[in-house]
Amino acid sequence: MPADRDGQTREGAPVDREAYLRRWSQLHGGTAATGVVRAWLSGAHALARPLAAARVPPAAVTLAGTALAAAAAWLALAAGAGGAPALAVAALVAAGGVLDNLDGAVAVLRGRTSDRGALLDACCDRVGDAACALVLLGCGAPAWLAALAGGLAQLQEYLRARAQGLGVGDVGVVSVAERPVRIAVAAACAAATAVAPGQAPWALLGAAAWAGLGAVGLVQVATALGRRL
Repeated sequence: MPADRDGQTREGAPVDREAYLRRWSQLHGGTAATGVVRAWLSGAHALARPLAAARVPPAAVTLAGTALAAAAAWLALAAGAGGAPALAVAALVAAGGVLDNLDGAVAVLRGRTSDRGALLDACCDRVGDAACALVLLGCGAPAWLAALAGGLAQLQEYLRARAQGLGVGDVGVVSVAERPVRIAVAAACAAATAVAPGQAPWALLGAAAWAGLGAVGLVQVATALGRRL
């Protein structure tokens, strides 16, 4: 993968999947891209290639994903559970999640990775997590449980950010409650309230699952980071 003197990929240079996975690992402190992470990133590479070829700015992808997540939260709170609006909420959450995963891929493929881009992405991710928690609230989850689920997600990522400020270079560990999981739970719950209304308290179950996984994930991340400090 051709690079400039700062180690950045030159814009326009071809980046195959393996080169992309290596660059992702470098950007995440040497974290290995294996298993589910590798499959997820391989899909992102395939979807990001047309955007990179069209020279779409990575920041535009980041902001578009955040806008879709915010729209999903607004619609869920305004329309409530069930019906066509809930299906639209699920679609918005899923589409926002896809774009959230593509911004970094587009940045790598275009050789546009930067500290400013990473900061924007981190801020938008936190907005996206809050939006997913609001989707659960709008779909019928108890407010305290939706707040707990969202708070655990924010705390997990705060621990990572604080550890990086203290010199930890990698993400610590890939927990059971990473952003793709949180996005999938919110989208699935919204869709379930439309496809199978009344058959189960979908939002309650989703928020409980998110909170439970979030608690486990927080322990995983705290333990891994504690060993590195």
